[in-house]
Amino acid sequence: MYKTTFTWAINYNIMSKLFYLPAALLFLLSSCKKKQEKIQPTIENITESVYASGIVKSNQQYQVFSKASGIIKQILVTEGDEVKKGDTLIIILNETATLNTENAQLTADFAANNAAGDKLTELKINIDQAKNKLDNDASLVERQRNLYNQNIGTRNELEQRELSLKNSTTAYNAAKLRYNDLKKQLEFNLQQSKKNVAISSSISKDFIIRSEMDGKVYSVLKEQGEMVNTQSPVAIIGDANDFKLELQVDEYDIAKIKPGQKVLLSMDSYKGQVFEATVSKINPLMNERSRSFTIDAVFVNKPPALYPNLTTEANIVLLTKEKVLTIPRAYLIDDNFVLMEKDKKVKVTTGLKDYQKVEILGGINAGDFIFKPTK
Repeated sequence: MYKTTFTWAINYNIMSKLFYLPAALLFLLSSCKKKQEKIQPTIENITESVYASGIVKSNQQYQVFSKASGIIKQILVTEGDEVKKGDTLIIILNETATLNTENAQLTADFAANNAAGDKLTELKINIDQAKNKLDNDASLVERQRNLYNQNIGTRNELEQRELSLKNSTTAYNAAKLRYNDLKKQLEFNLQQSKKNVAISSSISKDFIIRSEMDGKVYSVLKEQGEMVNTQSPVAIIGDANDFKLELQVDEYDIAKIKPGQKVLLSMDSYKGQVFEATVSKINPLMNERSRSFTIDAVFVNKPPALYPNLTTEANIVLLTKEKVLTIPRAYLIDDNFVLMEKDKKVKVTTGLKDYQKVEILGGINAGDFIFKPTK
């Protein structure tokens, strides 16, 4: 009997607690509702801006590529070195190119010797001999013609002298032609050999990688003994002191961006600080993968130390208004309504928006209370 009474008492207590649980929940919800956040609109400045993310780049920063493939023989610079335009950065093993240049030079020297050598001298002597024979035969023809006119000698003798003169003329012209042809051929060979030397020298220069500008070596991407080609960069060089911003803007916002607009930016390297820049260039080609445009900006005031590829987050300022009526964006319902007392929705006219506030042009006044919508 005692056990039954005890069990009934426990069940009664449990049922009592379950009975009062909904009432407790209702009280709790009612208390939360009474504590619903409310504010009044405030008069302050508001700025409309476009978000952009990007990196810091050295001005004129570029990737250094090799013009020839081969194995790195020597690296003459390290990260942080300042270089001048034309300074040697990397030397690539080029034994074959060196041998080709030497061979081309030998060919050019041989061609030069031929151009002023024995073959032309020999043909020049042949020309002189042919000219002497021509002059002699011409003299004999003249003499034989005079004798024939004086009825001395025969017509056949005169014709033989004239035939000898004709043959001598042909031989003389042929000797000059051979001389000129050989001279042209030797000059052509000489010029061709010189061109081959120039080409070989140019190819040899391709095995020496030089800086294209005055600046700083920010990265060396290869090591001695590694293979390089014309497709992969070997180093990164940029201006040592001048930096710019390369920002990515979504395609939906690009129409709002204009050169000269103010840019406010922050960087992880300088937490809590805000720096100012100005839009300098809008690159017109959209990146199809990210659906964004690249915007260049220059610093108005910059941090004391900058390095390429530092990340940044920025707001490109479109328009600023002073002393306007604003409310937090979290209090806006469906972009056009706010919540008043007794859950009454009131339509408002909005203006500028930033990431926290929205301008109110009409619908409520500065003295009105509005409530934060519950989710």
